Amino acid sequence: MEYEEDDFLMLSGIQHFAFCRRQWALIHIEQLWEENLRTAEGNLLHENCHDTYSSESRKEVLISRGMPIFSRNLGASGECDIVEFRKSTEGISLHRKDGQYAVYPVEYKHGEPKDNEIDVLQLAAQAICLEEMLSCEISDGAIFYGKTKRRQKVALTGELKDRVRDLFAEMHGYVQRGYVPRVKPTKSCNACSLKNLCLPKLCKVKSVMEYLEQNLGTEEAQT
Repeated sequence: MEYEEDDFLMLSGIQHFAFCRRQWALIHIEQLWEENLRTAEGNLLHENCHDTYSSESRKEVLISRGMPIFSRNLGASGECDIVEFRKSTEGISLHRKDGQYAVYPVEYKHGEPKDNEIDVLQLAAQAICLEEMLSCEISDGAIFYGKTKRRQKVALTGELKDRVRDLFAEMHGYVQRGYVPRVKPTKSCNACSLKNLCLPKLCKVKSVMEYLEQNLGTEEAQT
């Protein structure tokens, strides 16, 4: 299945979706957003990475910053922080460039490596877009973390890309239905930028009916 451009979702949304489906729906369906320190620092890191689309050459590596990407199969579009085109005999040809180049996406993140896969899924989604646009295969990429000042190499496996495709199909289903999941409080809620809009603590408050049933039952037991 291929999606029309009007139906494209934000590629970066997969990170929100994998973290919390309700958070993603509040942002991308309900159009809610609230800035906090973490999101502000993350935005600053990306601004430092690229203000506008640009490219440069370093020895045998061509570096593209802020490269627009899309995939009709995923139904998504966005930008790559950095795409490195590295000279390789097994790479692709580039317009007005001699030789062949392997494609290597690099995503920039504030903070440090996470225990979950949300950053890796976003990088894999970028790889799928690049593969579709450039008719190539991408087996590796990297994530640069602002706190550690290091790159973390990521193997972009077929299984990982299949998971990305499944998640985007689910996201499109939510949009078509206008579905916003109910709150499922976890320890991650405290770090969420939408905590004040989502109000996860309200889930712990019993409904009026539950309150009355509990108290009526108590009174009957005492009579």
